[in-house]
Amino acid sequence: MKPFQGCKKLFNLVVVVMLITPILFSYAQNIDEIRSKISQKDLDIQQLEKEIIAYQTELDSLGKQKSSLSNSLKELDLTKKKLNTDIAVTQKKIDKTNLKIQSLSQDIGVKQSSISNNIEAIALSVKKINEFESQSIVETLLSSNNFSLIWNDIDNAITIGDKIRNQIIDLKQIKVELENTKEETINAKNELTKLKSQLSDQQKIVVQNTNEKNKLLKQTKNNEANYQKLLKDRIAQRDAFEKELRDYEAQLQFILDPSKLPSGRVLSWPLSQIFVTQFFGKTVDSKRLYASGTHNGVDFRASVGTPVMAMADGTVLGVGDTDLTCSGASFGKFVFIEYNNGLSSTFGHLSLIKVREGESIKRGEIVGYSGNTGHTTGPHLHVSLYASQAAKMASKTSVACGGRIYRLPVSPVNAYLDALAYLPFL
Repeated sequence: MKPFQGCKKLFNLVVVVMLITPILFSYAQNIDEIRSKISQKDLDIQQLEKEIIAYQTELDSLGKQKSSLSNSLKELDLTKKKLNTDIAVTQKKIDKTNLKIQSLSQDIGVKQSSISNNIEAIALSVKKINEFESQSIVETLLSSNNFSLIWNDIDNAITIGDKIRNQIIDLKQIKVELENTKEETINAKNELTKLKSQLSDQQKIVVQNTNEKNKLLKQTKNNEANYQKLLKDRIAQRDAFEKELRDYEAQLQFILDPSKLPSGRVLSWPLSQIFVTQFFGKTVDSKRLYASGTHNGVDFRASVGTPVMAMADGTVLGVGDTDLTCSGASFGKFVFIEYNNGLSSTFGHLSLIKVREGESIKRGEIVGYSGNTGHTTGPHLHVSLYASQAAKMASKTSVACGGRIYRLPVSPVNAYLDALAYLPFL
C-alpha cells in the first residue's frame, strides 16, 4: 500500500466522522428536548388527575345528601368541571403521544442511516478482501520486493475479515432494534387514534351535560317545589313501569340448562377501576330502592364519562334509550351484548353509546361511557347478566308510560344471573 493512498483513506474516514458527528449531536439534543417535554406532560397529567379526584370526592359527598334541585344543579356543575378536566388530561396524553411518535421517528431515521452505513462499510471491506484474494500469494510475492508490506497486507486482510464479522453482528442488532422501534411507533399511533376518539366522545358528553342542566331548569322553572313534584312523579312512574316489566318477565316460561352456561371466571371487568355499590339479588338497598325488593343486576361506581368495556367477545344485539319512552324509569341509554360463551349482558345508565346493533365486539373494547340516564340515584354502571338461551330484545306497549312502545332487553326471571360469579375475584 502506498503511503499517499493510506493518508487519503485516513483523510476520507476523518471527513465521514466529521460529517456524522454534528448529526448525532443534533439528534441527541432533539431527543433530550423531547424527553423533557414528555416529562412535563406527565407532571401536568398528574396535577390534573389530582383535580379529578377532588371533584369526584365532592360528587360522592353530594350523592349522599338529600335529593334537591340545588344539589342536582350542583352535581351537574361539578360533573361538567370534572368532564372538562378529563378532556384536559386526554389532550395532554395526545400531546405526549405525539412527542413520543416524533422521538421514535427520529430514532428510526438514525437506525436506518446506521444500517445503510454498516452495509456500505461491509461492502467496502468485502471489496478489499476480493482485491487481495484476486492475486495468488505467489504472484504477490513475485510482484513485490518488500516482504514486510506483503505480510502487512495479509494481516490487514485478516483484520478486515474480523471487522466484517463484527459489523454484521452490529447490523443484525440494529435491525432488531429498528423493528422494535417500528412496532412501538405503530402502537403509539394506535394509542393516538384511540385518544383522539376518546377526546371527541368526552366533548359530546359535556354538551349532553349542559343540555341536561338546561332541561332540568326548564322543567322545574328553577323552583324547589316543582323539582320535588317532578321527582315524586318519576318515582311513581318508575315503580309502575318496573312492576309492568316484572309481571311480563314472570310470565315467560324458561327451563335453565346449566350445561349451556360456562364455568369459571370467564368475564373480565367492564371498568378499569372496580367498586361495587349494589349487589345482585335481595339486599338491604334493594328492599329500599326497588318495589320488587330485589336487584336484578350489579351496580358499579362510575362517574359520568367513564369508559365501559365489553366483558368478552360477542355481538351487540341491541342499543337504545328507554328515556325516550319513559324518562327516568329504566335503563336509560343501554347496550345489550350476547357473548360467545353462553352469557349475555346489559350495560345500563350510559351517557354515550359507541357500538351499533349487529356489530361484533372484542373483550376490552369500549362499547360506551357510564352516565346517569334512566332510573338512578346517582351516576353508576348497571350490569345485568343473563343466560343467553333466554334473553332477547323485545318491544312492548307500556301502560305505565302512557301507551308508548318501549324496546329493551327482557329475560325470564330465572335466567338472570349474578355477574360477580363470572367476573374475576374482588
